[in-house]
Amino acid sequence: MIKPSDQALFEAAEAVRAKAYAPYSNFQVGAAILADDGNIYSGCNVENAAYPVGNCAEPSAIAAMLAGGGKRIRRIYVTGPGSTPVTPCGGCRQRIREFADPDVEVISHGVDGEPLVQTLEQLLPHSFGPEFLGR
Repeated sequence: MIKPSDQALFEAAEAVRAKAYAPYSNFQVGAAILADDGNIYSGCNVENAAYPVGNCAEPSAIAAMLAGGGKRIRRIYVTGPGSTPVTPCGGCRQRIREFADPDVEVISHGVDGEPLVQTLEQLLPHSFGPEFLGR
């Protein structure tokens, strides 16, 4: 369910999406994380001529969160072009799982359509997380 507080996450994701470096795919993506410290951290995709070297928006936002002092994802909003919800790729789902519990909601939004809200468990069922390694 979209919450009134999601507007700030949407705006942060859209602001950083405008800065994405996507000259090869022309598919700019932004991600904004509400972290356990109450701050919002954002990141965009950064492509590279040596495909597939580059960063997706979600791990860019995770890196910003860690650099800023946040440790856990409480909510994440991903935006991209079009009307179909822009969901995190498989690798990004696993990266999110490293820093989020399975019940964390992931909002995926193709900005010309309606956002899709799913838990990480719905996006990555039966996931493998750090707790399996005895941490």
